[in-house]
Amino acid sequence: MSVQGIVIATIVAAILFDIINGFHDAANSIATVVSTRVLSPRAAVLWAALSNFIALFIFHEGVANTIAKTVNIQQGDPAFVWIVLCGLVGAIVWNLFTWMLGLPSSSSHALIGGLSGAGLAYGGSGTLNWWAIEKTLAFILVAPLLGFLLGSVIIFLIYVTFRRVRPRKIDRVFRVGQLISAGLYSVGHGGNDAQKTIGVIWAVMIAGQMLPMDAQAAPYWVVVASYSAMAFGTAIGGWRIVKTMGMGLTHLKPVGGFAAEVAGAITLFMATFLKIPVSTTHTITGAIVGVGSVANARGIRWGVATRIVYAWIFTIPAAGTVAALLLLLAQALGAW
Repeated sequence: MSVQGIVIATIVAAILFDIINGFHDAANSIATVVSTRVLSPRAAVLWAALSNFIALFIFHEGVANTIAKTVNIQQGDPAFVWIVLCGLVGAIVWNLFTWMLGLPSSSSHALIGGLSGAGLAYGGSGTLNWWAIEKTLAFILVAPLLGFLLGSVIIFLIYVTFRRVRPRKIDRVFRVGQLISAGLYSVGHGGNDAQKTIGVIWAVMIAGQMLPMDAQAAPYWVVVASYSAMAFGTAIGGWRIVKTMGMGLTHLKPVGGFAAEVAGAITLFMATFLKIPVSTTHTITGAIVGVGSVANARGIRWGVATRIVYAWIFTIPAAGTVAALLLLLAQALGAW
C-alpha cells in the first residue's frame, strides 16, 4: 500500500478511535446523571453528545498539538506513518478489551501508550518527545487527586450552605442543577478528548507530507470530523461502564452527582487550557470518590475502585505492547 493509502487508513482508524472513545467514555459524562435518575439513559446520552459537539466552538487546539508532537516525526519516512497507525490500533484494542470487562480505563493513556510503544519499537527513546509524555504522565496522579479534592470541597460547601434546607427541596434544586453540571462536564470531555484525535490526524498528515512540518493547526475538516465522531460515539453509549461508574463505586444523590460533575468539569477545563491531554475517566472517578468520602465514606465500594486502579496501571504498558508488536510485525512483513 502507498504512503498516501496508509495515511488515509490511519485517518479512518483515528475516526474509529474517536467513536470508540465516545462510547467508551460516555459513562464519564452521564454515569452520575443516570444513576441519580435525573435523566433516562437515552436522554442523558443525547444531552452529553450535544455538549461534546458544542466544545468545538469553545476550545482551541492546544491538546491536539501536544498529541501531534508525542513522536518526533521525520517527513518522507513511511515508518512514521506506520508508527501512528500501530499506536492507534494498540489504543483501540485496549479500549475494546476494557469496555468488554466494564472497566473505565483511560482512552487518553491508551493512545499515549500506543504511540509511545510503537515509537520505542521503531527507534528507541530518541523517537519520542518526552516533554509531551511527561505532562500526560504527571496528570495520571494530578487529575484524580484534583477531582477528589474539588469533589470533597464542593460537596462540603453545599452541605454547609444548605444545612437548614429540607432534603426534598435540596433534591429538587440539584436535579435541575445536575442538568447544567452534566452538560459542563460533557463540554470538558469533548474539548479534551476530541483534540486527541485531531492531534493524531495532524501528526500522520505531517508524516505523510500532506501538511508541512511547521503547520500551526490541523485542517478545519479534521476538527469538525473529530468532534462529530466523538459526539456520535457518545450518543450510541457504553452501558457496561455506566453501571460501574454510576452505580458500582457508590450511591449518589443529585446533590452528589452535581458536585462530582462540577469538580470534574473544572479539572478538565483547566487541563485543556494548559494543553494537557488528561484522562476524563481518572478525573470523574476521583471526583465521585471525593464526594462519596464526605457524603458516605462507608458507602464507597473499594473493591470496585481497586479494579479500576488496576486498569489504570496496565493501560499504558498494555496498549504500548500491542502497538509495538504490530509495528514489529509490519516491519517484518516489509511494510516500508
